[in-house]
Amino acid sequence: MTGPATGEDLAVRITGLHKAFGAKSVLSGIDLEIRRGEFFALLGPSGTGKTTLLRILAGLEVPDAGTVLAARRRTTVYQEPRLIPARRVLANVTLGLPPAARDSGRRALAEVGLEGYDRAWPATLSGGEAQRVALARALVRDPEVLLLDEPFAALDALTRLQMQELVAELCARHRPAVVLVTHDVDEAVRLADRVVVLRDGALAVDQRIDLPHPRDRNSPSFVGHRRLFLSHLGVVPDSPHFASTQT
Repeated sequence: MTGPATGEDLAVRITGLHKAFGAKSVLSGIDLEIRRGEFFALLGPSGTGKTTLLRILAGLEVPDAGTVLAARRRTTVYQEPRLIPARRVLANVTLGLPPAARDSGRRALAEVGLEGYDRAWPATLSGGEAQRVALARALVRDPEVLLLDEPFAALDALTRLQMQELVAELCARHRPAVVLVTHDVDEAVRLADRVVVLRDGALAVDQRIDLPHPRDRNSPSFVGHRRLFLSHLGVVPDSPHFASTQT
């Protein structure tokens, strides 16, 4: 069963969610609530159902059992920008919206640092610029739930950090509920209010991150959270300052 979330403070409520593909169970008995304005990160090894859960929230997959209630306005930003090459940037941002949305589209482009790019072609953009367009396309729809499917994974290290800062700033301003799927432990701890580790189709850990922003990845609290999540992902750090963030 799927439908709108109930409760004034809730953006997502999942109860008893099960999903299988053939004989393989991917999600098993997931219970989860995400509040409006909460930045929620989902970690887990490949094949544990992270993207399947995101696709169910986006309405692209149907659960086999359980209840999924979510706010109606949901948008997704993927690892690939998924821009239409034959349409200019502004037309990509406002795709499917009425002509009156063009001004809102320009404002969204300005918010992501692309003011004046409305008539540019996607082929002329860098990878980071294209992903900013994808983010503007999501924001112009004023989402109550913003779904992020590894949106920084294909970017170089510097651009990834810049995009993380931009997403954190925009989400703090617009206050959607955010669901970020990532393999990067440091990214999750840096951005999220709450981190869940999904393992073998179930929630292995659900941890709040009560650290002030901006977060110092070398602080004892940050390192402690990193070690906790890595241990649940089957990685044993050699020292408290273990720096690997990829699982």
